Amino acid sequence: MPNRFLQKYASEIKGFIGCYDRVIISGTLNKWGFSYGMFSYLLQRKIKAVDISKFGKGYSDRLRQNITTIAKNEEIKIQYIRNPGSFDKEKDIKKRLKQFPKEEGIVHIYSSLEICSSYEGKWDSKTRKASLKNITPRSLVYYIYFIDKMLGLCFIRIPTWIPFRIMFYFNGHNLLASKLRKNNIEYKMEDNAFTDIADFQKAQKLSNDIRAKDLHIWLDKIIGRYLPFIEETGQYYRWTIQQAEYASDTIFKDKEFLRLLYEELSVNSIHCVKPDNIATYFSRALAAHYQEEVGSKYNKHILGTTIKHFMGANSIKMYDKASVVLRVETTTNNIHEFHTYREVPKRNGEVVRQNAIMKKSIYSLYDLAKVSSAANGRYLDFISYFNCNIQGRKNLLKVAQKVYYRKRSYRGFNFFDPSDIEVLLVLSSGEFNINGFRNKSIRKKMKSKKSSSAVTRILKRLLLHGLIKKVKNSFKYYLTQLGKNAIAVLFVVKEQNIVPIMNN
Repeated sequence: MPNRFLQKYASEIKGFIGCYDRVIISGTLNKWGFSYGMFSYLLQRKIKAVDISKFGKGYSDRLRQNITTIAKNEEIKIQYIRNPGSFDKEKDIKKRLKQFPKEEGIVHIYSSLEICSSYEGKWDSKTRKASLKNITPRSLVYYIYFIDKMLGLCFIRIPTWIPFRIMFYFNGHNLLASKLRKNNIEYKMEDNAFTDIADFQKAQKLSNDIRAKDLHIWLDKIIGRYLPFIEETGQYYRWTIQQAEYASDTIFKDKEFLRLLYEELSVNSIHCVKPDNIATYFSRALAAHYQEEVGSKYNKHILGTTIKHFMGANSIKMYDKASVVLRVETTTNNIHEFHTYREVPKRNGEVVRQNAIMKKSIYSLYDLAKVSSAANGRYLDFISYFNCNIQGRKNLLKVAQKVYYRKRSYRGFNFFDPSDIEVLLVLSSGEFNINGFRNKSIRKKMKSKKSSSAVTRILKRLLLHGLIKKVKNSFKYYLTQLGKNAIAVLFVVKEQNIVPIMNN
């Protein structure tokens, strides 16, 4: 847990929770999933490699017919997408769920022609041997979106051609939400983020309780519904982690505080985080022979901005969610970049526990969560050392923004406006700091002749913006600390920045 970051902003933080976000699992048949396995399967059944298309067509037709029957039974019309690249399925699903809310079961089924992996029979006339080569043809693909009582909204991508490589998606926040409901822990969720949890410590324990075996059983059960020939061909799916995002969310009490803090952290992260730092987040050293790209990116999109630090295929991102959540998220696209202590079989048959490359199996989800959480923690600890100028930003906004009093507006102070500059410079007079000032004393100091009523309005502006304070039962005023700071800023901006630059 990022103790230093949480301690630094403890008074502003409501809670902290870490859990998986986006998880994509790949399913590969143990016999058909690889060209050598597929070739061996055909050879055992005395089927020529060049006849693989004929062999596969029967299973492809059965798969299509089965999904069509399921859709008919569910009273769902399969929607064909002509241009998958320009169609947002998730957006369409949200619209459908808004119109027709559903707690469990299939929401919708899409189909489209997409590039998929497959095989092609090859005959070598010189060696007079047959083989299979990997190809990437366009094939019909089904996307089945459904709601599960534990995993929430999920989808399965099923190609309709051998080797039937499956892609399954679920969101870890939905899984944690179902665990919270089961344990009667109240929570609030907005924009795929928890904005409040009644018991953050218990919620974290539930999040850490990752049972890959239960997920494995569930995956085998759900996929068996759509592919009716798995058992009869004597096969099973190997489930591996294709992509996993682990989010560490800090929930703040105040939206405005997080907005200002995020602005500070974003600017500092872009300028201060170097490739060596990024390597340490992943608990690595940046070796001289490392070939992958390492760096940082600042992305601006409709929902906000994202700071992304990447090392090869893996990355750490920082962005804000639901106005009160600061999210730091490790995205894993290559699990082999991480190491963990696990059992490793030796050539002599002995099994020892040692630090080794993490396996892609879904049984690595628990270890990957620990590694990703630690990476997020190191990043949060790093950014906790950044100087925090939030109060300065708040003061600047207070001085510059328009304020309202009794249905009347009073404009802010502009450090580049001649009239405002004159007022602030007059207030900086030494005798005013000792004896205070009145309407009359200000008019005497100002070069531009102002009437008493005009200066009264200026004093009202200064008072409402917190730059001056009035002595009780008198007409005398003094500068506040904010007012003194504003005048100091004026001198620094003008004398140390603007004048030297204009002198060039």
